[in-house]
Amino acid sequence: MALKVALHRLVFTHRTLTIWASSQRHSRHRDLLVNLSESVRDTRTFSGAAVKRNDNKEGTSDYSRLSTKVTSRKRRPLSPLERISGLLPQDALSPEVMQLREHESDKGAEIQGSVPNRTQVEVGDEDIVKKSEHEAHSPPVGAEELDTGSVHHREKQVWAALPGERLLTCGELLVAEYRRKKRVEFRKMFQLQTGARLESSWGVILHNDIAGQPAGLFLKTHRGVPIFIRRASLEDYVLCMKRGPAIAYPKDAASMLMMMDVTAGDCVLESGSGSGAMSLFLSKAVGSKGSVLSVEVREDHHRRAVLNYNRWRTSWSLRRGEEWPDNVQFHKADLCTASSLLAGRGFHAVALDLINPHLVLPTVIPHLHPGAVCAVYLANITQVTDLLEGVRCSTLPLLCERVIELPLREWVVAPALQKDGRYCNKKAQILDENLSQDGEASEESDKEDPDPPFGSIPYIARPHPEQMSHTAFLVKLRKCVQ
Repeated sequence: MALKVALHRLVFTHRTLTIWASSQRHSRHRDLLVNLSESVRDTRTFSGAAVKRNDNKEGTSDYSRLSTKVTSRKRRPLSPLERISGLLPQDALSPEVMQLREHESDKGAEIQGSVPNRTQVEVGDEDIVKKSEHEAHSPPVGAEELDTGSVHHREKQVWAALPGERLLTCGELLVAEYRRKKRVEFRKMFQLQTGARLESSWGVILHNDIAGQPAGLFLKTHRGVPIFIRRASLEDYVLCMKRGPAIAYPKDAASMLMMMDVTAGDCVLESGSGSGAMSLFLSKAVGSKGSVLSVEVREDHHRRAVLNYNRWRTSWSLRRGEEWPDNVQFHKADLCTASSLLAGRGFHAVALDLINPHLVLPTVIPHLHPGAVCAVYLANITQVTDLLEGVRCSTLPLLCERVIELPLREWVVAPALQKDGRYCNKKAQILDENLSQDGEASEESDKEDPDPPFGSIPYIARPHPEQMSHTAFLVKLRKCVQ
């Protein structure tokens, strides 16, 4: 019994000692944590210069935000020794580490001396907040740079206009182009409007900076890319305007006008208004004294042709200061059953752009002047054979003179350049070996010449890699007297 009591007392004493030792360790650990927290609180950042925390509660967040920004400019990667020493109290550091920290604190004092006082910090921070709020409400896509001094923004210059020249005005149709290495990388037709912007992958140009400038001018975007601005020609407008069906391409339209021999004052019939391309070419050819009757069977095509025609007339009046002749009459009808529309009319030429043109020939040909030409625009060769078969089977006085296709092949012709951008030089054949050194000297002098003389630069000439494929077949039918 006595042995059991002694054993219990021994166990109790052991547990008491264990608890006391554990409490002592926790106390030491707690003191260490307190020292670590105080050292971390006293030093905001450990970098090339340590900036002390401002203990003043008023404006503490503003100043700390600015002080962090100042120290971040001088921040450098920390070594493992610096990271560990920054977490330990000073009494636990070696003399070498203490000397290193004193050296870093001296640098921090120099940088901290360059920080403005409290009042300047608060005012500057308010300016930063106001600026951020202003940027939050500003328009996107770099509009602030464009409004407050973009690359191309400058005061309006007074241009000496030539006789008959007009500066660009709002409402005109313009074309913007960007070429790189002799190739068109960007092309866009747009209408000049007040307050609008020309946007592209190469930057933004304000329409207000374009208005009042002469045509054919290079303007730089806010990214510094030069964009060529010019007026849209009729060819540009036809190729870039909104379409319903496919258009008659300018190369084919020009050949059809030559086939029909259209001159000013003629009266021309067009069947198949489409998107209005051929109507515009005919309107320009007949002039103010002539007239064009354009017939379209589909309502959507008829509406699109009228819109494109009126849009071009509006732009032309702003461009030239005079009205484009209103000489085209658009009608929605089917020529196969619209003989009343042609009653009492005679035409100097007929242009057909239909799927089955041979079906309207019996209605159209009686109103065509003898010896005049009917030009037919067909996309497929099978349509050509159907047309000629319809003419053969009918009793119409028509003579097929030509069936042609007009390929268009573009070429690249430019001076030969070296990889560094300098011009290549023609190498003449050396007949005398004694003159070889003189030839080399002259070759070097030519390389250094920024403006080589005429005939000294070789040229490259090859077909353009992007070619226009087949567009249409043109059939020329002439009315004869039997």
